[in-house]
Amino acid sequence: MLADRLWPRGLSKEKAKIDFWAKDVTPSTDLRKWFHEHPEQFNDFRTRFLDELNTLDADHNAMLAELRTRLTQGRVTLLTAAHKLEDGDAQTHLHVLRDFLAS
Repeated sequence: MLADRLWPRGLSKEKAKIDFWAKDVTPSTDLRKWFHEHPEQFNDFRTRFLDELNTLDADHNAMLAELRTRLTQGRVTLLTAAHKLEDGDAQTHLHVLRDFLAS
């Protein structure tokens, strides 16, 4: 499952074989841009993103419900185009989304 607002450049949807694109449960464009400019402020980003997740409209809540359903059916792999995920200190919206879905 791709959990990014933007589709990764250079990757066709046909070749990606991603079964679900959860773009509507990712940080808003404004928040995404803010965090890109302030990566050292992950705690503030986490708070803002959780606020967004907790105030989703009906359409976005439907996508969140679909995600939760998929979690009950087996393993879900969250994919992102973010760089440096292998860095132990790297923190992205996936960390927040994962924790939110687990609660």
